[in-house]
Amino acid sequence: MAQWEQLLEEVVRTRRMALIAYACLFTRDRVEAEELVQEAVVRTFSRARTWPDARSAEAYVRTAIRTSFLDATRRRRTWRDASHLFAGDRTGRSPDETAATGIDVRAALGDLPPRERACVVLRYIDDRTVADIAAELSLSDGAVKRYLSDGARRLRSALGDAVRWPDDPEVIPVTTRTTRSAS
Repeated sequence: MAQWEQLLEEVVRTRRMALIAYACLFTRDRVEAEELVQEAVVRTFSRARTWPDARSAEAYVRTAIRTSFLDATRRRRTWRDASHLFAGDRTGRSPDETAATGIDVRAALGDLPPRERACVVLRYIDDRTVADIAAELSLSDGAVKRYLSDGARRLRSALGDAVRWPDDPEVIPVTTRTTRSAS
């Protein structure tokens, strides 16, 4: 039996309950915790790694539990924040209508200029901040905001009522100063 197999067997046999208890701290649900531990163990032992002992391997599994939990949370949040782009009222649409809307969204994204498309996808699908997008695309924050504004406007124009749009933030009126002419 290879060393990693021995470590895997030892970690699962001796530390499984402790790992599940640890995962429960994140999920607060035993079934989800068990799934999280399973995923972390598979992630940990699916690649050829060497650890000096079972304690080190367990520490790596614990790290994988945290990472898996945070990744899943981020994916759910990103999906929840972007789901309005792909589906409207869930009770009123058939799966075919929802699929068609998803295709429409992809087509509308494809019609955007490349920088607008990149900004929109990074912001609304990948849940990146304006600053992150600016750094990744070597743009200023203002340019990213402009691309996002233009992209959202074009998507709304292209998709109209096919997508349920979130409420727009309140518009704050801007007043301009006028200079008085000297009399």
